Amino acid sequence: MNTRVMRLPGISQLTISLFKLKSVNWLEMPKVLFQKVGIPLLSIVLFLLVWNSVASHIQTSLGKVPGPVQVWGQAVALYQEHVAERNKEAAFYERQEKRNAEKLAENPNADVKIRPYTGSPTFFDQIETSIITVMTGFLLASIIAIPIGILCGLSNTIYTALNPLIQTFKPVSPLAWLPIVTLIVSAVYVSDDPFFAKSFLNSAITVTLCCMWPTIINTTVGVSAIDKDLVNVSRVLRLNWFTNVYKIVLPSSIPMMFAGLRVSLGIGWMVLIAAEMLAQNPGLGKFVWDEFQNGSSNSLARIMVAVITIGLIGYLLDRLMLLLQRAVSWDKNAIIR
Repeated sequence: MNTRVMRLPGISQLTISLFKLKSVNWLEMPKVLFQKVGIPLLSIVLFLLVWNSVASHIQTSLGKVPGPVQVWGQAVALYQEHVAERNKEAAFYERQEKRNAEKLAENPNADVKIRPYTGSPTFFDQIETSIITVMTGFLLASIIAIPIGILCGLSNTIYTALNPLIQTFKPVSPLAWLPIVTLIVSAVYVSDDPFFAKSFLNSAITVTLCCMWPTIINTTVGVSAIDKDLVNVSRVLRLNWFTNVYKIVLPSSIPMMFAGLRVSLGIGWMVLIAAEMLAQNPGLGKFVWDEFQNGSSNSLARIMVAVITIGLIGYLLDRLMLLLQRAVSWDKNAIIR
C-alpha cells in the first residue's frame, strides 16, 4: 500500500497534517468521553439506584425516607416558590410606584418613599447569602494566612514563634468560636445604621477563624521547600526581599499554597453551614434547621435537597479554585487535580 502523501491541488501539506491529527483525535474520542463522562454518569446512576432501593425501607417520624423522585419534586417546588416570591416582590414595588406617581400627579412636592420588600427569603436567597458569606470569610482568611505562611517559610525564627499558636488554635471547633465572635461583634460593632448585618459578620468571621490554618501550614511548607538552586539564583542576582518573594517564592510555592486554599475553602463551607444552624443566621444552614423544626411531610425531602445543594456548591467551589490554580501556575504541563 502506498502511504506517500499525495499533493492535492489547493491543499497544503500543513492542512493534510492537521487533518491526520484531527482524525487520530476523533478515533480516541469515545474512550475519552467514556472516561470523562461515562464513568461519572455510571457512578451517579448506581448511587441513585441504591438510594432509591434503601430509602423505601426506612421509616422515620416524618414518614419514609424520600427517594430521588420525591427529592426532585421538592427541588422543583422550591424553585416555583422562589419564582412566586419574586413575582410578589415585583408587584409590591409596582404598587408603590403607581401610588407615588398618583401622589406626585396631585402634588409635585409630595414626599414619596419606597419601602423595602420584607418577604421571607426563599431557598435560592439562602443559597446566595451562604455563598457571599463563605467567600467573604475565605478571602479574609487568605489575606491573613498567605503572608503569615510566607513569613514562616522564609524565617525559622518566625515559624518557631508562631507554630505553637497555629497548632493550638487549628483544632478549635467552630461551635466554640461562634459564641466568642458573637459577643465581641455585639460589643464592638455598634451602629444605628450598620452597613453589614451582625449575623453576616458573625458567620464570616467564624469562617475566617476556622479556615485559615490549612493555608498557613501549606504555604509554610511550600515556601520552605523551594529548590536551593532558585534560592542561590536569588542571592546571585541580589534580589531585594519583595522581588525575591514575587519572582521566586510565590511561583515555586503555588502548588502547596493552592492545596491549602482548597482545603481551607472546603472547611470554610462546612463551618458556615454549622454556624448558620447553631446561630440561626440567614443561609442554607438556617434553611435546614427550619425545615427540621417544621416537621411537615415534605421537610425531609427539602432537607435532602439542601444537603445535595450544599455538596454541589462545595464541589463547584473546589473546581473554581482548581481553575484558578491552573491559570496562575507557571508549570502548565503539571497535572493538577
